[in-house]
Amino acid sequence: MATTIKDVARNANVSISTVSRVINDSKPVSEEIKRKVVEVIDELGYVPNPVARSLVMKKSRLIGIIVPDIANYYTGELLNAFEEIAKTYDYEVILCNSYGNTQQEFRYLKLLESKQVEGIVFLSFKMMQEHQDFFERRKLPVVLVNRVSPADNILSVSIDHRKAVYEMTCKLLEQGHKDILLIRNGEDEILFGTEHMEGYQAALAEYGISFREDRVQNGYYMVQNAYKIMKKIIESGSVPTAVLATSDDMAVGAINGLVDNGYKVPEDVSVVGFYDTELATLYRPKLTTVQHPIYDIGAIAIRMLIKQIDGQEIEERHVRLPHGIIFRDSSRALK
Repeated sequence: MATTIKDVARNANVSISTVSRVINDSKPVSEEIKRKVVEVIDELGYVPNPVARSLVMKKSRLIGIIVPDIANYYTGELLNAFEEIAKTYDYEVILCNSYGNTQQEFRYLKLLESKQVEGIVFLSFKMMQEHQDFFERRKLPVVLVNRVSPADNILSVSIDHRKAVYEMTCKLLEQGHKDILLIRNGEDEILFGTEHMEGYQAALAEYGISFREDRVQNGYYMVQNAYKIMKKIIESGSVPTAVLATSDDMAVGAINGLVDNGYKVPEDVSVVGFYDTELATLYRPKLTTVQHPIYDIGAIAIRMLIKQIDGQEIEERHVRLPHGIIFRDSSRALK
């Protein structure tokens, strides 16, 4: 049988409440008694029941994390930050992979609620009103990562997507590219589709380039979608001189689509990505890309969530971190 708190109390010759105070550090206990209880705990190998402890302390020390694709490079790098920072605050994380399925997201939300998590870091391909309603009804602290919400009580951490796309488009225009294809995440504002479009159009207008609707395509973060988009454009006979994809994964999909159809990157077409994940340097040619401070985004998200859990005041509810542009081998200036 597993060792119980009663066994610890009996062997230490103290009350159960005294053992509980030592474990939870809830009320003062003399150093001599504390040392004795700790020795017995070590000797018996007692492990406190986390559910029972959370009921008593009203704190589970658990944070739920819902992601749409655990295999995605961006997600993986964020998870490293989530777990590392959570542990420094003595929190454990429960990871849920929704595969971008909305029904699965709600199943996980209910599961995490049953596990008595104290807050949730939420990554979703799409933040819907139903999500907002769930968080508001439950009064559950939540932070969105690389997403925004119209609801002011839902905190978020990201970069300025409009500015990032504007600056990258300007860089391509400076290199002589006048025909630039934008493969963005999607049309929705939640996916920064509106911001991506605005940044792209603003750069074109600044350089006196006419906007073409057919030069904006929606890839929804998927490698295969970007591949199909490039294949279709090649078949139409209207190949751009540059492609700006708003994820490194989609940039790779676009490059594969070009190469498989006889085009060279960057000799024939320049391709640039977004996020600067590990994939950007592993792939060949190495990707020119918009650099995100991925670790900092994850770290700030966890810290914001824990502040929210602790009832601390949060001055900036929607944090936008600075980005950069990294030039590598997948793009070149036109002569």
